[in-house]
Amino acid sequence: MSNLSRRNVLSLGVALGLASAAGVAPAWASTGTTAAGADPWWVWDDEVDGLMAGILDAGQVPALNTALRPWVDNDDPLPTGLPADLAGYLRRVNRLPSWADPAKLRRAADFNRRKDTYLFMLYGLGSGIMSTVIPREAKSVYWSAGGANMQDRAAKTFTFGYDLSDLNAFEPSGQFVVTANKTRLVHAAVRHLLPQSAHWRAVADERIPISNGDILVTFHSLGTYVHRKLLEWRVPMSAADEEAFLHQWQVAIHLLGVRDEFIPKTWAEADAQSTRVLTPLLAPTTEGKELAAELLGLTAQIDLGVTRGFLNEFVRYVLSDAVGDWLGLPRDYAAATLVRTGWPAYIAFREGLLPIAPAGFYLFDQFLRAIAMLFLNKVSSPTSTPITIPTGNRPGA
Repeated sequence: MSNLSRRNVLSLGVALGLASAAGVAPAWASTGTTAAGADPWWVWDDEVDGLMAGILDAGQVPALNTALRPWVDNDDPLPTGLPADLAGYLRRVNRLPSWADPAKLRRAADFNRRKDTYLFMLYGLGSGIMSTVIPREAKSVYWSAGGANMQDRAAKTFTFGYDLSDLNAFEPSGQFVVTANKTRLVHAAVRHLLPQSAHWRAVADERIPISNGDILVTFHSLGTYVHRKLLEWRVPMSAADEEAFLHQWQVAIHLLGVRDEFIPKTWAEADAQSTRVLTPLLAPTTEGKELAAELLGLTAQIDLGVTRGFLNEFVRYVLSDAVGDWLGLPRDYAAATLVRTGWPAYIAFREGLLPIAPAGFYLFDQFLRAIAMLFLNKVSSPTSTPITIPTGNRPGA
């Protein structure tokens, strides 16, 4: 186990990213992964969407949340008290796909353990803030119920990444399969609720949020982005590690309801898909700027051992100055120099390529731990992800 807890692997990226994604959707064809004529922007999750709409309209969500609370481990029996049709649905989907490779999943878990520091920084300050410049993402998150209290939202979803990255994540004793299916229920609820918000409808360019295309864009802002940055930073990875890391994400997005035909089969396909359907969409929005300010402002509650300028410059380093400018992050050129010279040296030392700790090593370590503890201290359960299904949108929306 490395210095950071396995729970630190999650991120604000997961906290935000699994809710929705993408701006005006470009054509999906010719990415090499979809069947002729298929368009993931127009594919949702029809069966569970219908089930959750009925449960919401009948006012049964509070009782459902109570019934689902003790359902945690992958091998737990379905709880009693579920509507019969929902119970039947969950019995069919609460399992790994036939193509899941247990050996690859175990290797991915070990890779997450070995590289947790880099994953935490990239998911948290990379993917998490990137989500605020994905227009559909930002608008859907802002106008949903969780957007009104970002600290609570981040804390409640912080353990999602722990479940995904745990050594037993996909084993009977793990929790990710259940966590993914609870998240799938939340997605279905949001697809029913957000279209009822006049505020969301006024800014949205879609009728229904969280399509298969949206979830795939989320994957690219997480898995594909992180893989690219690890390569860019020359973090040692074997071909087997890279393949296992991709396989983990393939299984994860399958469990979130993405059709297998849309899931990239290789990192080359993922990169091609990301270049086509994520990068062109990035843009600032009013909602995204507010969310980014809230997320970055959470760090002011604790002593990071660094300045806000350092945090701003790290965001610029992992995302780009263009994104920093969109979000109005003030420049701190001294901090920028420290980040751009210190972080590569930090990686080199951790990977055994430098004989002694470089200047700033302990600053980066303190920075990581402080951000992690901010959210760990807010998680209400140390053993499971406290996912609850919403009953409405942002107050007043």
